[in-house]
Amino acid sequence: MARVWNFSAGPSALPLEVLEQARDELTDWHGSGMSVMEMSHRGKDFGTIIDAAEADLRDLLDVPTNYKVLFLQGGATQLFSQIPLNLADSRSADYLVTGSWSKKAVEEAQRVAPIAGAVRVAGSTAAKGAVADGFTRFLRDEEISLDPQAAFLHVCTNETIYGVEVQDDCAHLAARAGAVPLVADMSSHILSRPVDVSRYGMIYAGAQKNIGPSGLVIAIVREDLLGRAVKTMPSTMDFAIAAENGSMLNTPPTFGIYVSGLVFQWLKRQGGVAAMEQINRRKAELLYGYIDGSNGFYRNPVDVPDRSRMNVPFTLQNSALDDVFLKEAQAAGLHALKGHKSVGGMRASIYNAMPLEGVQALVEFMQDFARRNG
Repeated sequence: MARVWNFSAGPSALPLEVLEQARDELTDWHGSGMSVMEMSHRGKDFGTIIDAAEADLRDLLDVPTNYKVLFLQGGATQLFSQIPLNLADSRSADYLVTGSWSKKAVEEAQRVAPIAGAVRVAGSTAAKGAVADGFTRFLRDEEISLDPQAAFLHVCTNETIYGVEVQDDCAHLAARAGAVPLVADMSSHILSRPVDVSRYGMIYAGAQKNIGPSGLVIAIVREDLLGRAVKTMPSTMDFAIAAENGSMLNTPPTFGIYVSGLVFQWLKRQGGVAAMEQINRRKAELLYGYIDGSNGFYRNPVDVPDRSRMNVPFTLQNSALDDVFLKEAQAAGLHALKGHKSVGGMRASIYNAMPLEGVQALVEFMQDFARRNG
């Protein structure tokens, strides 16, 4: 069976080279006589795997030495409550709401606020009375009101569902925050472009969108923010304890770490994140360019300066054609284009693993569909 073009938002496509390498090593990793899934996480072989994965990630993102790299479980959603429990230090924390995931982060932080610290929305693009209609851009400077005493400022730098992305690597936001640590959920665009890690107190990302299999979340935390966890924090959720134990207080998601390490190696062979940014820019420009030039047959609702290069939502002028579009697209080998249930329409997630050829195939199908149904 031929592989399809997989536009899923997550779990998403992995590079074919990585899948083939994992397949070839599945039953016998480097002559060990066993699979990575079978070997002890305390053994020398897995130690080699996790050390290489961390080294390669540090190299790709140029992570400063005063930051810890953590391989955690539970996904980014678990970290929505885990972060204030670790970093708030009984103080108020600021949150920016620009889509479903930053809204979810606020809701989860509010659940633990009685023991972690108060939650303050420092800015939101949600439309009054119609949240689904509001998330079409990032916040303007005058819409953000920051607390200079906040424990941290949380931002989702790429909203997967609505396709809104912070384009300047939070340079302006970090400058405004000053001494307040910036905490960024980069789940759906990490490693798609260079990042100045030193601007952030913490970066975290669920692996299943642009890194590897689901079940793994990667956190990059500045050392001075460790050791602030609430006293009742379970040890398995304490960032400081995870750092002290090299992410192996308990059994980590070993296979996810292994595959992510293969992805890091693949990214380095492509030329690193700077090279990937150029490819991702070309893919996004091709798709958005066609949508904008389709005379209204297709439409993307996001303000042009804030459009995501990774997640491209779009609608058809005639929504009665949605099901026909999806059915024909799948028959043409273009899968997982249905938009999130909360917004409808379509969405093409074009992460690092999606080659330019896949986006070209999508645009060609969209052109043909418009000719036949316009």
